[in-house]
Amino acid sequence: MVAFGLEEGQGAAVMFSAGLDSAVLLAQAARQDRVQPVYVRAGLAWEDEELGLAERLLRTAPYLDSRTILPMVVLAIDMRDVHPATHWAVRGDPPGADTPDEDVYLEGRNVVLLSKVGVFAAHRKMTRILIGTLAGNPFADARPQFFDAMGQALTLGLGAPLAIEAPLTTMDKRDVILAGRSLGVPLELTMSCMRPSAGVHCGRCSKCRERRDGFRDAGVPDPTVYEADRGTGSGASSISA
Repeated sequence: MVAFGLEEGQGAAVMFSAGLDSAVLLAQAARQDRVQPVYVRAGLAWEDEELGLAERLLRTAPYLDSRTILPMVVLAIDMRDVHPATHWAVRGDPPGADTPDEDVYLEGRNVVLLSKVGVFAAHRKMTRILIGTLAGNPFADARPQFFDAMGQALTLGLGAPLAIEAPLTTMDKRDVILAGRSLGVPLELTMSCMRPSAGVHCGRCSKCRERRDGFRDAGVPDPTVYEADRGTGSGASSISA
């Protein structure tokens, strides 16, 4: 069992997207405190699919049975006035599986999401925001120094104590999958894809590659349906609703 050392308090807002990382983070956090899953829409192509699976995931154990998980809140901060209509994340055409992480970088994404969630958390008198960043994340807004500074800025700007915690930063995808199994997270209902369709992963983007690699490295059968594998005899049965 992985223990993240959450402190008792007035509860935590958990940034939740139905991905492997945030699903495991929410399940573990709920064992230690009252938690509020928060999904933030930003006008990106995969959000309808992601949000639908987030809602479905929360209707299953271990989330449905938890007395410490509040109903999910959906916030919005439209970034389509920053990203042009031709941007891959708006158009829904991500770089391929063999591309580096830098090719899918969205400038300031955590800055924007944490700002919105911070205002929400302060309004609800919550004192912490949890985010599921993993080890090896190369982006500037995923570093411990950034989370510390952002927490201080939100505290000063909102006049309320607010800390940003990233409890998974010592873990990789393999560790997350193993932790998810121990927590009873239905891994087949999580979504790690930038071009999903009807609950099915595309199998061609770098997020799908990371997911495949994580299950392989964990020695856990991958229950995911990948569109790229259909007709080849690979993959599991569809999870679409």
